Amino acid sequence: MYHLLKPLIFLFDPEKTHKATMALLDTACAIPPFRLVLQRMFRADDESLSTNVMGLRFSNPVGLAAGFDKDGKHISSLASLGFGFIEVGTVTPIPQDGNPKPRLFRLPADRGLINRMGFNNDGLDALVHRLKKWREMNGDTKLVIGGNIGKNKVTPNEHAEQDYLTCFEALFPWVDYFVVNVSSPNTPGLRELQEKEPLTRLLLLLQEKNRSKGTPKPVLLKIAPDLTNTQLDDIADIVRSTGIAGVIATNTTVSRNNLNTPPGVTDKIGAGGLSGAPLRERATQVIRRLRENLGDKSVIIGVGGIEDAASAREKLDAGANLVQVYSGLVYQGPAMVKNILRGIRPSAS
Repeated sequence: MYHLLKPLIFLFDPEKTHKATMALLDTACAIPPFRLVLQRMFRADDESLSTNVMGLRFSNPVGLAAGFDKDGKHISSLASLGFGFIEVGTVTPIPQDGNPKPRLFRLPADRGLINRMGFNNDGLDALVHRLKKWREMNGDTKLVIGGNIGKNKVTPNEHAEQDYLTCFEALFPWVDYFVVNVSSPNTPGLRELQEKEPLTRLLLLLQEKNRSKGTPKPVLLKIAPDLTNTQLDDIADIVRSTGIAGVIATNTTVSRNNLNTPPGVTDKIGAGGLSGAPLRERATQVIRRLRENLGDKSVIIGVGGIEDAASAREKLDAGANLVQVYSGLVYQGPAMVKNILRGIRPSAS
């Protein structure tokens, strides 16, 4: 059904389409009979898919990457699509509008997206309020929730640590794990925080705060796919020296290599991070390099170009413990998670 509707959907602005689609899903899920129908259509509950990672129990290894539900407005609705975990954010201490529109673009010839959203979000207080309310209403949930944290655009890098600590402190009671986002290409200067010295300092401060809580929560680092092998080896050293749980590999890329979309089209679109199928190979290479360096003690969540069981299995075989999707949903539709899970469950191997 989705593939019949997709040509019509693609006639409209991507960001407006996303909002309209989520509003429609929320409306359907608010009506119990419709919610049950959606769950039966799109969930693939199977105990053989459950896994323990980072001390957390995941009902299945396929999650939703940060950016899709930045403000935690749609958690219950998205859970109906069968995700084993959902990552909210990236959130910043104070609300910000993000970059000027248009800022989200489809590349249908490549099954990719370019975005330069710029950490647009309602701010930390709003997210905390929604997560608190959601927890109170879903106390027995098996859904794992991650919190992706960042810094405000107006915060200079020399003061970025305080933004991350502020987000960490406020979100701690309401999320199951944290992701430190220093790899978005859409906040000026943010990727400079991936350099070894500032990144080590930031993660050590977060880990100090984490340990002070009595029961620490897993902290992951989200990295760019554009790092060199030397930089990836530095990331592995940082993971070991700071004691964080692991890495999410990868964020979007600034590369425009090997696209089917004509250069004139991408030049007109301009700056932004590229995600989707064009990222698949590079993200897998990064995962494999990190796994070889980190051994089996650190967690890797693989993301980048996952749109079916084969691309998910590729990430898992390269060394990922879990996987996340984003752009694939735009091109494959709401049945994608179920199709992936059916293809990767042990009985399908």
